[in-house]
Amino acid sequence: MESLQGHLLAASPYLVDPNFVGTVVLIIQHNENGAFGVILNRLHPKRIKELWAEVSNTPCVNDRFLNIGGPVSGPLMALHDSPELAELEVIPGVYFSLQRHNLERLMTEEGHEARVFLGHSGWAGGQLEGELAQGSWLVAKATKDLVFPENERELWKRVVFSIGRTILVNALNLKHQPAHPWLN
Repeated sequence: MESLQGHLLAASPYLVDPNFVGTVVLIIQHNENGAFGVILNRLHPKRIKELWAEVSNTPCVNDRFLNIGGPVSGPLMALHDSPELAELEVIPGVYFSLQRHNLERLMTEEGHEARVFLGHSGWAGGQLEGELAQGSWLVAKATKDLVFPENERELWKRVVFSIGRTILVNALNLKHQPAHPWLN
């Protein structure tokens, strides 16, 4: 089994589960026992500051919207860019934390890029592999700019476009492809 940790799953048109239609999931861990990740492009209507005021007395400096990480409930968790507060490095420059003392610092100190998630996405051993075999997911390597996009609403389209472009380049055996071929 090849681990998909650090990869993105983009929901294909064949995926019928309403929890994942149009989503992009970052796989945080994947082994023979199953997979765990968070949806990157589903925003919660509440801002992090609002939630933080409900769970802590310390002032929050993060004014992003919360993310809905998936249909499985669990503790608050964060993806961020601070190695000193990391419990796991998902890809170079992107870290995962769920311990309260790490979340507290991410929310109350300036200078951290962080996304906070309510819930997560999980698969039992072999379940994700079965969904991949059915064509439910398209797979791409994650990058820091895809994990921290400027526009979450355009993320699915951006990831699917890059996957299609890679397939086309490989199928045509192109040695060089300009970044914007339509400008030639």
